[in-house]
Amino acid sequence: MPGKQITNHQIRLYMQSRQNKKSVTVSAAQARFSERSAYRINKKQCNSKKAKRHWKTRPDPFEAVWQNELVPLLEASPKLEARTLLEELQKRYPSQYPEKQLRTLQRRVKKWRAISGPEKEVIFRQKNPPGWQGISDFTNADELAVTIRGEPFQHLLYHFRLSFSGHEFAQVVQGGESYPALAEGVQNAFWSIGGVTETHRTDSLSAAYKNCSDKAKEEFTESYRQFCEHYGTEPTRNNKGVSHENGSIESPNGHLKNRLDQALMLRGSRDFNSLDEYKAFLQDLIQRQNKRVEKAFLEERAFLHPLPERKACDYLEERVRVTTSSTIAVKSIIYSVPSRLIGMMLKVHLYDDRLECYVGGDHTITIKRLRAHKKKSHHIEYRHVIGTLVRKPQAFHNYVYRDALFPTFAFRQA
Repeated sequence: MPGKQITNHQIRLYMQSRQNKKSVTVSAAQARFSERSAYRINKKQCNSKKAKRHWKTRPDPFEAVWQNELVPLLEASPKLEARTLLEELQKRYPSQYPEKQLRTLQRRVKKWRAISGPEKEVIFRQKNPPGWQGISDFTNADELAVTIRGEPFQHLLYHFRLSFSGHEFAQVVQGGESYPALAEGVQNAFWSIGGVTETHRTDSLSAAYKNCSDKAKEEFTESYRQFCEHYGTEPTRNNKGVSHENGSIESPNGHLKNRLDQALMLRGSRDFNSLDEYKAFLQDLIQRQNKRVEKAFLEERAFLHPLPERKACDYLEERVRVTTSSTIAVKSIIYSVPSRLIGMMLKVHLYDDRLECYVGGDHTITIKRLRAHKKKSHHIEYRHVIGTLVRKPQAFHNYVYRDALFPTFAFRQA
């Protein structure tokens, strides 16, 4: 009849009649609705009436303890999970609350949180204008299990990203989150994009920020402040311990490592013949990713500030004297240098991965930088001392750094 909704029972009668090879007209008449409605059913355009269930299929097993015991626990500690609450009930009432009731309790806890639970922190999506913000962060890449000639390669990734376009830059960091690693990374990122953003954001890195107990005294380090002044970018930071304020880089950190992990799986091996080969692999991955946001980057590039005429200081400097053993001590690590430098004062520029040594203004030697937390705390190059050792062969037997003189493990075995 007109004005009445077709029931599920009528639809079943109609479908049974159709299955018995009866016409649409006859089947609709038997189901007591119009032929027009029958065609709508055929096209699945008919909304069948479905009774809404308002009753429970079984008694609530937590009714007796919910209001008096569980709710007070949740109000005192809203982060309590249903699993913890069930285990507490099992302790209080042995054999009364089996594991199969966990799902029921999870639904009750979820409903309580929605109706009576505490307010949650709201994430406010930000609108970033082009050229306004570049953001930097370090992320641990040990989980990628990369090896160099079979040796595990523990490292970080410095990650830079433009908030507007999503254009990225990344490079390998062998040490920690130091000022040289940060400054070199930011500088290389600026020169790779061909401009400077209005602001540069980091988290509370000790390399850039003096984290003091007195908040009023906190300020950027002198080196980082001068670095930002050189590039004309304003340094900013998120509140300590509030990582989601750097949302434009925190989530992309995970995406970068996931893409790198996928590329390594596709490559079939995580071992590289050299560090340079691994660095080239990383840069190829970054370039392919940047092609996806090329249109937005070209739009943003027009808003970047111009680069300065020269690069800024992105290293730390120390002055050390060469000992009679033809060695220098830098950051608790012993390095050998050519014996012709004995007694001279060297000016050492400390980068993340190397030491650049100068006599006056003249460059003399580049040395691979080691870290004090590694097992090996010295770097002795046999070529620096071999001339004297040939004249004093007995000195080799008890030499403090004897094992370090061998260029390879095979030489040591021989």
